[in-house]
Amino acid sequence: MANLDLTRHFGCRLFDDRVMRARLPENIYESMRRIRDEGSEWDPAVADIVADAMKTWAMELGATHYIHWFAPIIGASSGKHECFIDGVKAGEPLLNFSGKLLSKGESDASSFPSGGLRATFEARGYTTWDPTSPAFVLGTTLYIPTAFCAYTGESLDQKTPVLRSMQAINKQSTRILRALGDTETSSVHSTVGAEQEYFLVDKALFEQRLDLKVCGRTLLGAKPPKGQELEDHYYGSIGERVRAFMRELDEELWALGVPAKTEHNEVAPGQYELASVFSGSNVACDHNQIMMELMRKVAVRHGLACILHEKPFAGINGSGKHNNWSLSTDGGRNIFKPGKDPANNLEFLTFLCAVLQAVDTYADMLRLSATCPGNDERLGGNEAPPAIISVFLGEPLTRMLEAIAESHETSPAERKKLLTGVKSLPLLTLDDSDRNRTSPFAFTGNKFEFRMVGSSQGIGLVNAVINAIVADTLRSYAEELETAQDKHAAVYDIVRRVFHEHGRIIFNGNNYSQEWAAEAERRGLPNISCMVDAVDAFIAPKNVEMFARTKVFTPGECHSRYEILTEHYSKTIRIDAATMLEMVDRGILPSAVEFLGKVARSNYYNMGSGMTSNASVRLQSRLVAATDAVGERSERLRTKLNTISHEDARAYHALCTGEMERLRAAADELETLVPADRWPFPAYAELLFGL
Repeated sequence: MANLDLTRHFGCRLFDDRVMRARLPENIYESMRRIRDEGSEWDPAVADIVADAMKTWAMELGATHYIHWFAPIIGASSGKHECFIDGVKAGEPLLNFSGKLLSKGESDASSFPSGGLRATFEARGYTTWDPTSPAFVLGTTLYIPTAFCAYTGESLDQKTPVLRSMQAINKQSTRILRALGDTETSSVHSTVGAEQEYFLVDKALFEQRLDLKVCGRTLLGAKPPKGQELEDHYYGSIGERVRAFMRELDEELWALGVPAKTEHNEVAPGQYELASVFSGSNVACDHNQIMMELMRKVAVRHGLACILHEKPFAGINGSGKHNNWSLSTDGGRNIFKPGKDPANNLEFLTFLCAVLQAVDTYADMLRLSATCPGNDERLGGNEAPPAIISVFLGEPLTRMLEAIAESHETSPAERKKLLTGVKSLPLLTLDDSDRNRTSPFAFTGNKFEFRMVGSSQGIGLVNAVINAIVADTLRSYAEELETAQDKHAAVYDIVRRVFHEHGRIIFNGNNYSQEWAAEAERRGLPNISCMVDAVDAFIAPKNVEMFARTKVFTPGECHSRYEILTEHYSKTIRIDAATMLEMVDRGILPSAVEFLGKVARSNYYNMGSGMTSNASVRLQSRLVAATDAVGERSERLRTKLNTISHEDARAYHALCTGEMERLRAAADELETLVPADRWPFPAYAELLFGL
């Protein structure tokens, strides 16, 4: 690591500008650049030349196969590996990788959930090359980022909606800039920087837990004597075993052009975070998929298991993914940078109001974009934002908007200094506002941080939604501003309207407090606590119409995703319940009964000798009660599980919050009575503090 030349190593396995400039004719490179940077239409003339250069480059790096790599609606990245060999002639292998093979792949679309878009027998689906995201070599395979769609052209992936939403936000943003007098900017793109939280546990211990292997989380487990109470893990010293994992992960990511930057211990024991530098939304989504895939692979090489579930352990913080979103012009200007006088920065005010109105109007859709079964366990509870959507702006910006809305005088806030009382320390200028880590959608100086996303989720849906709702709001503003004679007055009219009609979405206080829940209800803000209720947003008429206007999702795609997410929830909880029953039936009850028998025999012999221990008798009594409770509650869960229809998501939610929680409570109580060497699974203390 000390001798690593970062400049040469970064992107060394990436088919990026450096490679394309060196290996492609200038006109072909320029065509590729325009497609990527300017949103130009696809030019079929480039495919064969790019494919040949890409194959030669990849094989020089040891690639023998290629994969059309995509992210299905549900699940991790996917694709099938194809060898470059396409026959044999005179004993020599024929290598083939044409423009057609680069541009188009075929996959069995019926094997992926379509939510009713396709019948099972209608199996054909296509992967189509995304030239805006660079290919890369991982191991011996050339990875080609692709979109995945059905034979009918309907999206079956996470990438296609993001690409559509980027077109929408670009179109409406440039309209706004033109209306405000900007004649130089030719395009606007959304940028994203994702912060990924995760847990690491010893692989040998992981393998002994059926729930971790099958479900990605512990379904059972008594609270350890120490959790995160001492708050000594956050930003703490990183252990050597974990540091070695992080070093290798960094090198792997850098080689693929993923700008991994910040890593540290997170709040919970065994929990960590990795953040990357901002990229365009589409590339950032691919980067996060690569990051999650490599985290798992690199962990195994170090005898570790990487857990991305939102709530793998009860009683300590779960893992999320902070989605930092902003807008930038092709000239590199950040649209959400307030400047020295934000009250007169018409561009900033317009886009800021668009975000406020969009988040308020489509709060249900934003909540849905951060929903998955594991996130139900995480949101709220002093570890993640609550299920109530609100926006943190900070007091200076809020006061400024209020002043404009009420036609009061505005003046730039004076930036204060950080007074530490130590003369030798640098004199720092304070930011305009403090950071609110409890807010789900917080303005952090020049971007918005959406903190609700689950750690296991791809970030495709959330960024497609943010881009779409902001683009749709900007569309209505553009219609006003394009005909306005006085742009300043028109923007101030927008500010007044938005502050009075949508100001309820602004909250700068403690989102964890019960007072805020009551206040949010008074304001009329939705509080959607579970995934089963959240998915309804996909088929709400206002959302279906918005997606149709922005061309991000068709009505059919909205309904299909509703069906897919609902079915996914039901299947996930059913698997969790079945796994819990197997752990109880084949592990916990046999171990408890065996230990109970030993205690009972000991008490029987001790009674005959007159040496009975009151503590031993009490232990036996508690063991009997706890073992019976586990047996009874497992039977109730089994009976309930067998009566639920596979499609009844609400019944599965009731099962999760009812019978499963009650069985867990009984099993966790029993665990405290059985010796550790007789308990069939590694305990929390081993899992959390084993590194």
